[in-house]
Amino acid sequence: MRTHYCGEVTEALLDQDVEICGWVHRRRDHGGVIFIDLRDREGLLQVVFDPDRDTAFATADRARPEWVLKIRGRVRYRPEGTENANLNSGKVEVLGHEIEVLNQAKTPPFQLDEDDVGEDVRLRHRYVDLRRPEMQQNLITRARVTGFMHRFLDQHGFLDIETPMLTRATPEGARDFLVPSRLHAGSFYALPQSPQLFKQLLMMSGLDRYYQIVRCFRDEDLRADRQPEFTQLDVETSFMDEDQITTLMEQMFRNLMREVAGVELPEPFPRMTYAEAVERYGIDRPDLRIPMELVTVGDLLADVDFKVFAAPAADPRGRVAAMRVPGGNALTRKQIDEYTEFVGRYGAKGLAYIKVNDPAAGAEGLQSPILKFLPESAITEILSRTGARAGDLIFFGADKAKVVNESLAALRVRVGHDLDLLEGDWAPLWVVDFPMFEYDEDDGRYYALHHPFTAPQTESVDELQTADPEALLSRAYDLVLNGTELGGGSIRIHRPDMQSAVFERLGIGAEEAREKFGFLLDALDYGTPPHGGIAFGLDRIVMMIAGAGSIRDVMAFPKTQTGACLLTNAPAEVEESALRDLHVRVRKPQKG
Repeated sequence: MRTHYCGEVTEALLDQDVEICGWVHRRRDHGGVIFIDLRDREGLLQVVFDPDRDTAFATADRARPEWVLKIRGRVRYRPEGTENANLNSGKVEVLGHEIEVLNQAKTPPFQLDEDDVGEDVRLRHRYVDLRRPEMQQNLITRARVTGFMHRFLDQHGFLDIETPMLTRATPEGARDFLVPSRLHAGSFYALPQSPQLFKQLLMMSGLDRYYQIVRCFRDEDLRADRQPEFTQLDVETSFMDEDQITTLMEQMFRNLMREVAGVELPEPFPRMTYAEAVERYGIDRPDLRIPMELVTVGDLLADVDFKVFAAPAADPRGRVAAMRVPGGNALTRKQIDEYTEFVGRYGAKGLAYIKVNDPAAGAEGLQSPILKFLPESAITEILSRTGARAGDLIFFGADKAKVVNESLAALRVRVGHDLDLLEGDWAPLWVVDFPMFEYDEDDGRYYALHHPFTAPQTESVDELQTADPEALLSRAYDLVLNGTELGGGSIRIHRPDMQSAVFERLGIGAEEAREKFGFLLDALDYGTPPHGGIAFGLDRIVMMIAGAGSIRDVMAFPKTQTGACLLTNAPAEVEESALRDLHVRVRKPQKG
């Protein structure tokens, strides 16, 4: 029906006849001459109709926003001074000869160039929202990203293999979405949180290099970069160690950013151990663009007469840390109170601070309500360790190490953005040497930090069984960009004795392991190669490249923060007969 997209009509087609189709973006009547900006996914094109062509002019005069039109006309230069440098077609226009109305449209629920449309309205009318140029560009970017990933991995010998969507519920992770079985009364499938076990089975099957751009599902609380269903690039390979896997994936990501985003990333990416990341930044996914670090000062404060500092300093699971804010002396008391309220969301009971006027003058050059509790020697060493200068401010966190790390890590990001302290645009980082296990104080037990199929750095089953669980490290690795985890993976356990030992340390007995993972344990007995892999969050990658504020803006049909689809009104109740077929009875919560 058309010869060109609207955005493809440029001066290269001067004096040629073209046929174009699209939506009326806007219509303007200028003294008897009608202008229609026609829009499709490639851009806008100005079409001019004059009264000399009666039929076409009359039809153009009736056209309204979002009508679908087909137009035939001749390409010509725009009059001098009317060019639009923001459009690919901005130097030319089409003189309309014929026009056909393919479909009319009701007045849309919002104008496509409105900036203050509520997200609920946008999602309810997603078919209109997706017509906005920025939304179309986001999805075009997404297609370019997935296309590049396919080409790169195909060229490196990886096979695109599908894994099941209906599988078995798995422990040790987020909640599963369950699907009742009609043929197996009382039994349920689970939608996969990831293809983890299946991709390991593919390695055991000798397929050597696998990948899949796959839909995954997690029934968990949502936020800006999470959805109940999301997409990831899943990769697994045999006979490669962690350095080889991360090097290849780094090459893929560097080339992806160059081709799709026009960004040059450093080569190689810096690497940092988990322990160093948490010590210096309080988090295992630090944004290296922010020039602030956490410094442990608990050893200086264990004997002070200030229990807020002394108690956590003496606690083996406590921490007292300081963070220097360059130029932070200018912060007002109101701003500091707002930051105190902010860290309270992460469990912090308060936010101590010292304003640095003149570090050379010792306590006399400082300003803080806590100075009276600190000896001169401790103050001097704190200034030295933090590298404080005149005009800076030092924030303190004192509590359980988890609370201090989480609160100061979040504060670091908040202050870095508030004070415009970011250095550079892109900061990739590999985080390595993760702990094998983490202790949950609420449950009183250890959990796998990644998943229970991650290989430990030790090759000895005896060491795994007898060593302090908090001292054991895994062969895991995460790729972080600008403080966002884009992907994570590990070398997997390929020996049955080691896998059984890991299950034991996690409190998963032989009978439970056989019930839940019997097929995996059986497969490990039949010649499993060393293997490992990684999974990248596709939605997050596209979100960062597109500069979007939420992954909902780079997904065609996302859910809301409550997991609802406003477009289709899902989830919804179903008929009683359908529930009977599934052997399911609904028990609604009691009101009140």
